[in-house]
Amino acid sequence: MHDKTLTELAAALSAGEFSSRELTEHLLARIERHDGELNSFITVTAEQALEAADQADAARAQGEAGPLTGLPLALKDIFCTRGVKTSAGSRMLDNFVSPYDATVVEKLAAAGTVSLGKTNMDEFAMGSSNENSFYGPVKNPWDLAAVPGGSSGGSAAAVAAGLVPAAMGTDTGGSIRQPSAFCGLTGLKPTYGRVSRYGMIAYASSLDQAGPMARSAADCALLLGAIAGHDLRDSTSVARGVPDYTEELDAPLSGLKIGLPREYFGDGLSPEVEGAVREAIGVFETLGATVREVSLPHTPYAIPAYYVIAPAEASSNLSRFDGVRFGYRCEAPADLIDLYKRSRAEGFGEEVKRRILIGTHTLSEGFFDAYYKKAQQVRRLIRQDFLDAFDEVDVLMGPASPTPAFDLGANKDPVSMYLQDIYTIAVNLAGIPGISVPAGFTGGRSTGGRPTGGRPIGLQILGTHFAEARLLNVAHQFQQATDWHLRRPGIIEETA
Repeated sequence: MHDKTLTELAAALSAGEFSSRELTEHLLARIERHDGELNSFITVTAEQALEAADQADAARAQGEAGPLTGLPLALKDIFCTRGVKTSAGSRMLDNFVSPYDATVVEKLAAAGTVSLGKTNMDEFAMGSSNENSFYGPVKNPWDLAAVPGGSSGGSAAAVAAGLVPAAMGTDTGGSIRQPSAFCGLTGLKPTYGRVSRYGMIAYASSLDQAGPMARSAADCALLLGAIAGHDLRDSTSVARGVPDYTEELDAPLSGLKIGLPREYFGDGLSPEVEGAVREAIGVFETLGATVREVSLPHTPYAIPAYYVIAPAEASSNLSRFDGVRFGYRCEAPADLIDLYKRSRAEGFGEEVKRRILIGTHTLSEGFFDAYYKKAQQVRRLIRQDFLDAFDEVDVLMGPASPTPAFDLGANKDPVSMYLQDIYTIAVNLAGIPGISVPAGFTGGRSTGGRPTGGRPIGLQILGTHFAEARLLNVAHQFQQATDWHLRRPGIIEETA
């Protein structure tokens, strides 16, 4: 059961091959057996999961099952979940039990899904390796010496290891797409405003977006249909109808115009990643697509602009964690100022404190115009680059990350870590959708045989605003022609 995609599990449940309770019990047993090694979960909600599975089975027996009824998944521990610890991977919220559900959690529950728990993550979604968690690093199921990517590394590792068939992540600068690439998954970052941010603990409010991580584009289409839509509780949520994202999956790609940004194929790109990406693009040509080079001239400024804007918004958002209302509180404070200082110094990790300091500096008097305002002007230019490109082509393609998954502890320099997001950050600045799909492995790229080992490589596909259906169609057609998304790490092949 744990080797099936979400779509296959839905068909099996409908056919009565097994019940949602049986599936849930099987996956909970796998979590208990394997997650001690992976550390992909912070909280496992076994009791609630079995109760939800029973409810799903009852709904199916009464003929009231929907496409997602009874399907298990996991939630990144950044989504507030009623009655469950919601920590954002931080000591600051280690004792916080949410009194309400995020909109994403509400919608998934209404669709009949079964949440197995909350997954590990970089603290407050700040990181690219899942090494910044208060609960310890997550390991990549393909190679336990490697990182799974971040900040949604726990979600990626859990799906890749067959602990759950799908999981929810968030993407502020690549935190769905990069871990999906590192773990051989399909991960979709929707258009900004397509999915409600209500109840999603904020890092950078103008950049954060929730999305699905699963084994196939078809799985992501099912999940996006459940979580997308307008929400009056989120002022940045867009009032726009939600299409059936599965409807166009099988549309042919004849005539598709693909753009290759020349800035995505330069210095710093691993030769193995470039080779796998170019081989994948060749597959699209055989499917009837045409390919041309385009330019996104302001790409070199994306990382500097992001690391002004995101820390500035984080500095504002994280000011609410002061040791007074909720979260971590230091022991025996001398006075109110001591309470503030020590609660924040002890409650936040090093990377979070680093970004708060950067953000506070850029928002301070005398620096706002020089840094924050200028970064927002650059952001507008980056957005325009994408719009100009989409006047010429239907989608853009390139690597999701400059390298495959790197070793745990390999990137100790913060700037080196920030550069891991060179191909993903501009997408968030522009607010457009992007998807990462498996496109090869290190140590061999031929689609004719199984890899002898190695780490996954991801292809990133980008579209204009609200083009998720097109991206899912393009990704699905690629997955119909290749088998990279069908590959599984050794842990999957175990029967329990």
